[in-house]
Amino acid sequence: MHADGNLERLKRDGRIVVVGASLAGLRAAETMRDKGFTGSLTMIGDEPYEPYDRPPLSKQVLLGKAAADHTALPRRRDIGAEWRLGVPASGLDMAGHRVLLADGEAVEYDRLLIATGVRARPWPNEEEGALTGVFVLRTRDDAVALERSLAAGPRRVLVIGAGFTGSEIASACRERGLPVTVAERGAAPLVGALGGVIGEVAAEMHRENGVDLRTGIMVTGLEGDPAGRVRAAHLSDGSTIEADVVIVSLGAQRNTEWLAGSGLGAGPRGIACDAGCRAFDIRGIVTDDIYVAGDVARSPHALFGYQFLSLEHWGNAVAQAETAAHNMLSESADRRPHMWVPAFWSSQFGVNIKSVGVPSMGTEIMITQGSRAERHFAGVYGYQGRVIGAVTFDNCRWLPFYQQMIEATTPFPPPFPTVDRRPEGQKPMPADFPDPSVPTHGPTITLSGYSPDDRKMTFTPARH
Repeated sequence: MHADGNLERLKRDGRIVVVGASLAGLRAAETMRDKGFTGSLTMIGDEPYEPYDRPPLSKQVLLGKAAADHTALPRRRDIGAEWRLGVPASGLDMAGHRVLLADGEAVEYDRLLIATGVRARPWPNEEEGALTGVFVLRTRDDAVALERSLAAGPRRVLVIGAGFTGSEIASACRERGLPVTVAERGAAPLVGALGGVIGEVAAEMHRENGVDLRTGIMVTGLEGDPAGRVRAAHLSDGSTIEADVVIVSLGAQRNTEWLAGSGLGAGPRGIACDAGCRAFDIRGIVTDDIYVAGDVARSPHALFGYQFLSLEHWGNAVAQAETAAHNMLSESADRRPHMWVPAFWSSQFGVNIKSVGVPSMGTEIMITQGSRAERHFAGVYGYQGRVIGAVTFDNCRWLPFYQQMIEATTPFPPPFPTVDRRPEGQKPMPADFPDPSVPTHGPTITLSGYSPDDRKMTFTPARH
């Protein structure tokens, strides 16, 4: 695309705009400066804060052990950027190479990186969601408001949705000694991300730690008092739970609405990009000046059948941002694919849960080390006769070993005797994932098909 001279001119005098003052946005900006980019760099963010770390929000911040304003991401270097914070992007003019802002201004670019991430899915009834005491948890401000409510000692907390975030919130509530009910429409906590075999273990952890866990159930409505405070929730089994704090933890929505009508291949499932992080337009043609990284990206992965994966993972955001930044400033021959193996961790009820690969693609699981009853084990997921993912509970030293198996497309079940010959490690069993057409809360990896173009294509025979 660029002759050497043009690339050098881009590095020296070009205009790069990053939409998303996020983990991915910051790490990409640092990588660009490391690679010798000396041109103008503009960072656009809808929140008023410079990039901060989100995982502590559902852990240390909710426990009152860390202040939300102390979660700023450490800087690898000064990025010399112009920060446009508290002003969301409202549109993209691809032909004019301009990002439109909500305040009416526009920022021109030679290269654009979109790292707008996801936001918490709100309670579907807007009026009920606006009741005092109803929260979502995604931003720093969310965490501050929720921690203040927990510190006030509510009579009962209700968490709607038992994915990773909902489970971490429930764990923090129990650690603070608060009565907590968790309502999950799936059969168990974490079932959408890790399947029913592991979900059963997670359910036992909730109940042993005093959580009132209700599964296979939906919250049909929230009820407020005359002052506009939430006081109760109604469930699909006809029961009512009195609660003065309700946390809606129904997963995430990708921040792509601002791209509607822009011609970019963006929709509710994210922004489609190639393995080198270049965005597709709505015709499925790759752009060369717009790149995507982090939670908002949908990219094909060679290890997983070139399925388009959307990953809500910290490590993926960093690795994809670094790949995108490298490719934005490189000749075609020097570009590289984003091949990071998904990895994820969560801490809840005193147990460290870690996974690699794409467990949710697995149809079978085999416990290869340890014991589920003791919450100290490793499980390996199989799909079409090969190892596709692994999960550990307080046993993470094995994860690099399983990651190598995933990368090497090792046959499943693993073709060697398990290191720990306990009875439950002898044979695979169904992983017991829910029917994908029935939504559960909180998978951190979304498989979104093969096509970069979400429209259905029709072929008509040519007339002779």
